[in-house]
Amino acid sequence: MEGVSIIKEHQKSIIDIIRNTTRGDWKVLVLDETTQAILDTTVNEDDILNHNIANIERIEERREPNPTMDAIYVISPTPFAVDCLMADFERRRYRSAFLIWTGVLPDALARRVDAARRQIAAPPQNLFVDFYPRESHLVTFQDPSSFQVLYNPSCNDLVARHLTTLAQKIASVCHTLGEAPRIRYYAPQTATHEAGVLSFHLARFLQNEIERLQKVDQNFPPQTTRPQSVLLITDRSMDLMAPLLHEFSYQSFIHDVLPLREQPNGTVTYHMVINEGLPQAEEKDVEITEKDKLWVDNRHKHMADTIAKLMGDFKSFIAKNPNFAGKNENETSLNDIRDMLAGLPQFQEMKQAYSLHLTMAQEAMNIFQKFKLSEVASVEQTLATGLDEDLKKPKNILDQVVRLLDDQDVAPTDRLRLVALYALYRDGMIDQDLLRLLWHASLQRSRESTDKAAIENLELLGARPLKTQLKEVPPRQPNTPLFPPNTKTAVQSEEYALSRFEPAVKHMLEDLCSGTLDQTSFPYVIPPQAGGQADDAFQTQGSLRSAAPRWASANRRQVENRQRIIVFVAGGATYSEARACYEVSEKHNRDVYLVTSHMQTPNKFVEDLRHLKSDRRRLKLPMDEPPKKAPAHLFERPAPPPQQQVRPPQPGGGAPGMGMGGQMPPGGPRPPTKALGQMTLSSGPGGPSGGGGGHERTSSTATGASVGMGEDKEKKKKKRNIFGIKKDK
Repeated sequence: MEGVSIIKEHQKSIIDIIRNTTRGDWKVLVLDETTQAILDTTVNEDDILNHNIANIERIEERREPNPTMDAIYVISPTPFAVDCLMADFERRRYRSAFLIWTGVLPDALARRVDAARRQIAAPPQNLFVDFYPRESHLVTFQDPSSFQVLYNPSCNDLVARHLTTLAQKIASVCHTLGEAPRIRYYAPQTATHEAGVLSFHLARFLQNEIERLQKVDQNFPPQTTRPQSVLLITDRSMDLMAPLLHEFSYQSFIHDVLPLREQPNGTVTYHMVINEGLPQAEEKDVEITEKDKLWVDNRHKHMADTIAKLMGDFKSFIAKNPNFAGKNENETSLNDIRDMLAGLPQFQEMKQAYSLHLTMAQEAMNIFQKFKLSEVASVEQTLATGLDEDLKKPKNILDQVVRLLDDQDVAPTDRLRLVALYALYRDGMIDQDLLRLLWHASLQRSRESTDKAAIENLELLGARPLKTQLKEVPPRQPNTPLFPPNTKTAVQSEEYALSRFEPAVKHMLEDLCSGTLDQTSFPYVIPPQAGGQADDAFQTQGSLRSAAPRWASANRRQVENRQRIIVFVAGGATYSEARACYEVSEKHNRDVYLVTSHMQTPNKFVEDLRHLKSDRRRLKLPMDEPPKKAPAHLFERPAPPPQQQVRPPQPGGGAPGMGMGGQMPPGGPRPPTKALGQMTLSSGPGGPSGGGGGHERTSSTATGASVGMGEDKEKKKKKRNIFGIKKDK
């Protein structure tokens, strides 16, 4: 059961407010850079233009005045956007304006805008869509700098402002889903690092934002038969193993080992050669989108299952097309399938659907074999779970780690990840031991290297990579795992032995759905009332009056009545955590949405750790950039229309009104004093009634008619040219 897609809800919110604002009248849509990126995530241009939008323009760019048409502004509640808006009002660029803000406009900016209310056609509206839906149940804010702001000590003065921004964006997700949830947050019991209170403060900020939205929008949340939703706030420090491990689900693995590119709006592309080996071969960046059914169906499957699915689909194709089979189908490899598909012009649709995933799967498996990831992952799983494949306490784990660190076939980044995992597993080692491990790994070989810093900086996220002495007095008590491993789960196969670890987010959600999530480690912002239901997360939809068993009622439950759980991970979430949310949704018949500042891959996480104590000036954070100013061209006055120039008199020719030879009277043109003196109230514009004035009036009238006919002829010519009609000669 797919559940309610945040992509569709986001799209519906945008289209509905545009349709309700145009109401059948043609208008211009004006966006800023941020709102255009947000709209591009879920809405294509045709969807917008089909709702009486004549044109889409950017507020900071040069635009022609359009004083005969109204404009709909969908813009961010920022000083920059307000500056650009006021410039439009000052120049009266459009007839009137309909304002739609993607957040609550601060009071100071609201007063500026209110000063120009005569140009505003209706009360301003709010459209809370300030986020980027990437998948049906995955949302990001496209802010990779969030990790440094939250955990780098040099950014402490930015944290409160950043948490406010995060709270506003999370509240926008809640508003789009129509949910005012109960809020719980991760509260580490033995935290000694400064960031240990991040989740607590963010939860309070979010509660305030939800209450503010309820005041701004009297219809929020809407009436529903669903149980009240739950929102869980965690941060990256809750699980430091997940972003370091090799995860072998299809989506996680290719993001780990392949050079995928993430665009500013969240779109992911893979650079590959189309029609390789053929004359029409070309290089192209191929998008990986939600419209790709093959991707959606396989992204959370284990790599072994994904490859089996690709192979099975192709063998089925061979069975349906026996003339195409050129070899034994049982001996067909991924490369064979890719090569055969390249020569199938009659199967273009199928070729485009499979070519991308066949290429990525093959490249990923090549890397798996080349860099001995099977051996690396086996040790990683033992370090992360604390148990070997037989679910027993491991023996000689250090020897296994050192052997891999000495192996030059293991990639340097994988060696550094192994050292970090071992430091977490040991809960601290002396500095000399860390240097020995880095020496075995051929890392930290220069003063400029940040390999050692990446390990040491784990301390800023609540870990203890180093200790001062070999034997501490008094001895330090080992940390109790937040979610102890389940030793009753048997490993089914060799492939799945490399996937024994499950991220903490999955354990948290499992406990929430079963009603056993610890309220000490995950307290409520507003505790439940005494005697009331402690948590709606494990309520079922079955009626006590129904004779049917509860499981039957749950299976028949309509999608729109499923309870919704929202998980926010501050500091970046992993693709393994996204997978876990989908799996819990399916297993417990709920809609679980993962929301985060950005997606965290292992390589990016290690790179972030390297710079966690870097000078703030070197980080080049967006929050430290100077405020944007409205472009000067928005305040430029339009150029006056060109004046008609009088042609100089031609030699020997007669210019109208200048007599013979076109000579001007001495001293320049003389005023018509005689004619003015003869004018009476009953006389026409050319002079008194009768006499020579009649001829002058006739001449003047004829001249005016001639000019008018010329203008009409010119307008007719322009109008005909617009519609492609040839003008009469």
